[in-house]
Amino acid sequence: MIQRAFPIALSCILALTLWTGPAFGDPAGLKPLPIGADAPDFSLPGVDGKTYSLKDFASAKVLVVVFTCNHCPTAQAYEARIQKFHNDYKDKGVALVAISPNDPLAVRLDELGYTDLDDSFEAMKIRAKDHKFTYPYLYDGETQKTSLAYGVLATPHVFVFDGARKLRYVGRFDDAEVKEVKSHDTLNAVDALLAGKPVPVETTRVRGCSTKWSDKRENAKQSLAKWDAELVSLATIDEEAVKKLVKNDTDKLLVVNLWATWCGPCVAELPEFVTMNRMYRKRPFQLVTISLDKPEKRKDVLKVLKDCHSSGQNFLLHSDDLDKFAESLDTEWPGPVPYTLVIAPGGKVLYRKTGEIEPLDVKRAIVEHLGRTY
Repeated sequence: MIQRAFPIALSCILALTLWTGPAFGDPAGLKPLPIGADAPDFSLPGVDGKTYSLKDFASAKVLVVVFTCNHCPTAQAYEARIQKFHNDYKDKGVALVAISPNDPLAVRLDELGYTDLDDSFEAMKIRAKDHKFTYPYLYDGETQKTSLAYGVLATPHVFVFDGARKLRYVGRFDDAEVKEVKSHDTLNAVDALLAGKPVPVETTRVRGCSTKWSDKRENAKQSLAKWDAELVSLATIDEEAVKKLVKNDTDKLLVVNLWATWCGPCVAELPEFVTMNRMYRKRPFQLVTISLDKPEKRKDVLKVLKDCHSSGQNFLLHSDDLDKFAESLDTEWPGPVPYTLVIAPGGKVLYRKTGEIEPLDVKRAIVEHLGRTY
């Protein structure tokens, strides 16, 4: 299952796996390869099940290595352009390989606010399939040796090598993330090399999300501890308040999860909603949980919420008429729990699910509304 790398509570899901591999940290004074340097070799797994190294691109006149990732809004903004570049240049003797440099467990949950997928290898496979990547997409998050050798500062970061695999350009893909492009830096470099001419601009500043070196795992763990210490409260809600709630007369995307302590699947999936709240709450987003337990079960409800550190807005239903409540909540709700709604400002339901959610589906509904770029 994707996006379950971070624990919410030991009573809810398993503890974080400890890092036992090499850790390079965030190397002090790290700089990208200098112009004229040889391309460092690598041996990295691709999302297609193959392992790649420099020899796999030996026949290419030009090799373009792009360090990118799933979660970064800047990286996502460039995905279509990178794919178009590959389509346009693959028959001209240009090879393109993308490498994710990030340790996925070094990425804080609140750094995932613009994505539905994290930077794990399994998530990379999903993204490559969903977006139909036709170039190799490789994972360096296990050791980060390749990223260190290249001096990757951010995602995306582009390195262009000539036929002798000497570095001839390093920097941004172009000068615009979501605006009109005025300087096609990577394309200009590749065109010059194909024409046997000097690259007009050899280096540019790189823009994007910083490389997530493995030493940032500790920061990610500390952020979890901080969030776990947040206040968890429980208020009551009646039918009229529910009716007002789902009208969503706010500027925030609203996620409503209906659950109960006597519902095993409900309790099991609560940590997923806590994770989503931590991912997206810096954006126009709000999570609301509503328990269908009886009022006398208030202590039990609050205990489950506290065990899962559910610091969103939590309610206990106060109603003697579940049919009336159902009409207030959503006329399409057939009655069972868990039940989940994603409601846009103004009250339009973007997603509804009876039964256990697939977290990725909910995250996609959220991100498609909130947007993937800054």
